[in-house]
Amino acid sequence: MNTQTQLLADQWAADLADWALPREILDQAPEVPWKHSVAMFTVGAEIPDSISHQRAREVLEPGGSILDIGSGGGRASMAITPPAGTLIAVDHQQEMLDEFLKAAEARGAIAHAYLGDWPDIADLVPEADVVVCHHVAYNVAQIVPFLEALNAHARNRVVLELPMTHPMSNMNSLWKKFWDLDRPTTPTPFQLQDIALALGFNAILDTWEDETWGARVDLPEAERIRQARIRLCLTEDRDAELAAALLAQKDAKPRSVATLWWDVN
Repeated sequence: MNTQTQLLADQWAADLADWALPREILDQAPEVPWKHSVAMFTVGAEIPDSISHQRAREVLEPGGSILDIGSGGGRASMAITPPAGTLIAVDHQQEMLDEFLKAAEARGAIAHAYLGDWPDIADLVPEADVVVCHHVAYNVAQIVPFLEALNAHARNRVVLELPMTHPMSNMNSLWKKFWDLDRPTTPTPFQLQDIALALGFNAILDTWEDETWGARVDLPEAERIRQARIRLCLTEDRDAELAAALLAQKDAKPRSVATLWWDVN
């Protein structure tokens, strides 16, 4: 890795480290705040189209293969099935992979699932025509080997999707309210593009507004409060106060999203 790439990667890691919660908050948390709820990642029969889906679809032949890294329930790959016929999922939660396999079966696709963290299990995972990776990058401190493994497993194209701001940014005002904690504003997709370019990938960044985001994560009120409580490391006795704070910000606006993609030489 050259000096410029190392500097960019180090800054990315440092910016992500700033999102770590203070030990005094974590120590009193009733539940681990970072585990994702499977209910938020299940895939319905209809998936709204997006720039990310289009970028993956436009280089897929009928029956082609998709590798979905950090797949969750498979939204990124199910949205382009068809034309995709073979789906490969990598996720670190078995419950997510179970949902992925159910969704693939419902669409009549061939599906394979690999439990583990990327790129730790990359050697066990086959290549695919297109590699997709949605809403994962902000969880990856060691971003260079992560991107290199994505590139190495794609025959045609790599497509990443991530919000323009850290996914926890929508809770910044709540962290301030309940803990008087100021949250960071970096890293950004532009930093990720700079790293990809430094690695020699001809990375292009498309930005767009996700008009469907509010509806996509519209959980029942009780579950919404529970999820927010866990994320904020609060106890159940704060639910009424939390419900009022959530109600004040309920009118969700479109989320600004980035699609970072490149063709593989």
